[in-house]
Amino acid sequence: MRDEPRSIQRSFRLSRRTIELLDAAASAGGESRNALTDRLLGEAIRLERHPLIRFHQGPRGRRQPLVVGTRLYVHQIMSTVRASHGDIEEAASYLGIGPRLVRAAVDYYAEFPDEIKEHAEFAAKVEQDERARWESQQRALA
Repeated sequence: MRDEPRSIQRSFRLSRRTIELLDAAASAGGESRNALTDRLLGEAIRLERHPLIRFHQGPRGRRQPLVVGTRLYVHQIMSTVRASHGDIEEAASYLGIGPRLVRAAVDYYAEFPDEIKEHAEFAAKVEQDERARWESQQRALA
Protein backbone atom coordinates (compact mmCIF):
# COMPACT_ATOMS: atom_id res chain seq x y z
CA MET A 1 0.00 0.00 0.00
CA ARG A 2 2.75 2.46 0.93
CA ASP A 3 5.35 1.82 -1.72
CA GLU A 4 3.26 2.47 -4.79
CA PRO A 5 5.63 3.33 -7.62
CA ARG A 6 3.68 6.38 -8.82
CA SER A 7 0.96 8.60 -7.56
CA ILE A 8 -1.94 9.94 -9.61
CA GLN A 9 -3.27 13.47 -9.26
CA ARG A 10 -6.96 13.70 -8.26
CA SER A 11 -9.06 16.55 -7.00
CA PHE A 12 -11.52 16.10 -4.14
CA ARG A 13 -13.80 18.45 -2.26
CA LEU A 14 -13.66 17.89 1.47
CA SER A 15 -15.60 19.56 4.24
CA ARG A 16 -13.89 22.28 6.23
CA ARG A 17 -14.07 20.09 9.34
CA THR A 18 -12.41 17.16 7.55
CA ILE A 19 -9.59 19.45 6.40
CA GLU A 20 -9.16 20.77 9.96
CA LEU A 21 -8.96 17.24 11.33
CA LEU A 22 -6.60 16.17 8.54
CA ASP A 23 -4.27 19.12 9.10
CA ALA A 24 -4.22 18.54 12.87
CA ALA A 25 -3.51 14.82 12.46
CA ALA A 26 -0.79 15.45 9.88
CA SER A 27 0.85 18.04 12.10
CA ALA A 28 0.67 15.84 15.21
CA GLY A 29 2.01 12.80 13.38
CA GLY A 30 4.75 14.57 11.45
CA GLU A 31 3.28 13.35 8.17
CA SER A 32 2.45 15.48 5.16
CA ARG A 33 -1.24 16.07 4.48
CA ASN A 34 -0.94 14.20 1.18
CA ALA A 35 0.82 11.20 2.72
CA LEU A 36 -1.70 11.02 5.56
CA THR A 37 -4.64 11.34 3.18
CA ASP A 38 -3.25 8.59 0.96
CA ARG A 39 -2.70 6.26 3.92
CA LEU A 40 -6.06 6.91 5.56
CA LEU A 41 -8.01 6.63 2.33
CA GLY A 42 -6.21 3.42 1.41
CA GLU A 43 -6.90 1.94 4.84
CA ALA A 44 -10.55 3.05 4.76
CA ILE A 45 -11.13 1.33 1.43
CA ARG A 46 -9.51 -1.82 2.76
CA LEU A 47 -11.71 -1.66 5.87
CA GLU A 48 -14.78 -1.49 3.66
CA ARG A 49 -13.64 -4.58 1.74
CA HIS A 50 -12.39 -6.44 4.83
CA PRO A 51 -14.47 -5.40 7.86
CA LEU A 52 -12.68 -7.75 10.28
CA ILE A 53 -9.29 -6.18 9.58
CA ARG A 54 -7.92 -3.08 11.31
CA PHE A 55 -4.60 -1.31 11.03
CA HIS A 56 -2.26 -1.02 13.97
CA GLN A 57 1.05 0.70 14.52
CA GLY A 58 3.40 -2.24 14.60
CA PRO A 59 7.10 -2.67 15.36
CA ARG A 60 9.21 0.36 14.61
CA GLY A 61 6.25 2.48 13.56
CA ARG A 62 4.96 0.40 10.67
CA ARG A 63 1.19 0.14 10.26
CA GLN A 64 0.11 -3.45 9.78
CA PRO A 65 -3.23 -5.19 9.31
CA LEU A 66 -4.46 -7.21 12.24
CA VAL A 67 -7.64 -9.13 12.91
CA VAL A 68 -10.32 -7.39 14.98
CA GLY A 69 -10.63 -8.54 18.57
CA THR A 70 -7.19 -10.13 18.58
CA ARG A 71 -3.62 -8.98 18.84
CA LEU A 72 -2.73 -11.06 15.82
CA TYR A 73 -1.34 -9.57 12.65
CA VAL A 74 -2.49 -11.10 9.39
CA HIS A 75 1.02 -12.39 8.67
CA GLN A 76 1.04 -14.25 12.02
CA ILE A 77 -2.29 -15.93 11.28
CA MET A 78 -1.12 -16.86 7.79
CA SER A 79 2.01 -18.44 9.24
CA THR A 80 -0.18 -20.58 11.50
CA VAL A 81 -2.50 -21.51 8.63
CA ARG A 82 0.50 -22.65 6.59
CA ALA A 83 1.83 -24.67 9.55
CA SER A 84 -1.64 -26.27 9.75
CA HIS A 85 -1.40 -27.21 6.06
CA GLY A 86 -4.23 -24.84 5.22
CA ASP A 87 -6.62 -26.25 7.82
CA ILE A 88 -8.61 -23.21 8.98
CA GLU A 89 -10.24 -25.05 11.90
CA GLU A 90 -6.91 -26.34 13.19
CA ALA A 91 -5.29 -22.90 12.90
CA ALA A 92 -8.25 -21.30 14.69
CA SER A 93 -8.08 -23.84 17.48
CA TYR A 94 -4.33 -23.36 17.91
CA LEU A 95 -4.69 -19.56 17.98
CA GLY A 96 -7.73 -19.66 20.28
CA ILE A 97 -9.88 -17.63 17.89
CA GLY A 98 -12.90 -18.39 15.75
CA PRO A 99 -12.53 -19.82 12.25
CA ARG A 100 -14.34 -16.74 10.94
CA LEU A 101 -11.40 -14.59 12.05
CA VAL A 102 -8.86 -16.90 10.44
CA ARG A 103 -10.87 -16.75 7.20
CA ALA A 104 -10.83 -12.95 7.41
CA ALA A 105 -7.02 -13.03 7.53
CA VAL A 106 -6.89 -15.50 4.63
CA ASP A 107 -9.25 -13.31 2.59
CA TYR A 108 -7.12 -10.24 3.23
CA TYR A 109 -3.96 -12.15 2.37
CA ALA A 110 -5.52 -13.41 -0.85
CA GLU A 111 -6.05 -9.82 -1.98
CA PHE A 112 -2.78 -8.35 -0.70
CA PRO A 113 -0.17 -11.16 -0.62
CA ASP A 114 2.87 -9.00 -1.39
CA GLU A 115 2.02 -6.57 1.41
CA ILE A 116 1.63 -9.40 3.93
CA LYS A 117 4.85 -11.08 2.81
CA GLU A 118 6.64 -7.76 3.31
CA HIS A 119 5.20 -7.45 6.83
CA ALA A 120 6.27 -11.01 7.65
CA GLU A 121 9.81 -10.35 6.39
CA PHE A 122 10.01 -7.14 8.41
CA ALA A 123 8.76 -8.91 11.55
CA ALA A 124 11.39 -11.62 11.07
CA LYS A 125 14.08 -8.94 10.78
CA VAL A 126 12.85 -7.20 13.95
CA GLU A 127 12.85 -10.54 15.76
CA GLN A 128 16.38 -11.29 14.55
CA ASP A 129 17.63 -7.84 15.64
CA GLU A 130 15.99 -8.16 19.06
CA ARG A 131 17.43 -11.65 19.54
CA ALA A 132 20.92 -10.37 18.69
CA ARG A 133 20.48 -7.47 21.13
CA TRP A 134 19.34 -9.84 23.89
CA GLU A 135 22.28 -12.21 23.25
CA SER A 136 24.68 -9.24 23.41
CA GLN A 137 23.17 -8.21 26.75
CA GLN A 138 23.52 -11.76 28.07
CA ARG A 139 27.20 -11.83 27.07
CA ALA A 140 27.73 -8.47 28.80
CA LEU A 141 26.17 -9.83 32.00
CA ALA A 142 28.18 -13.06 31.99
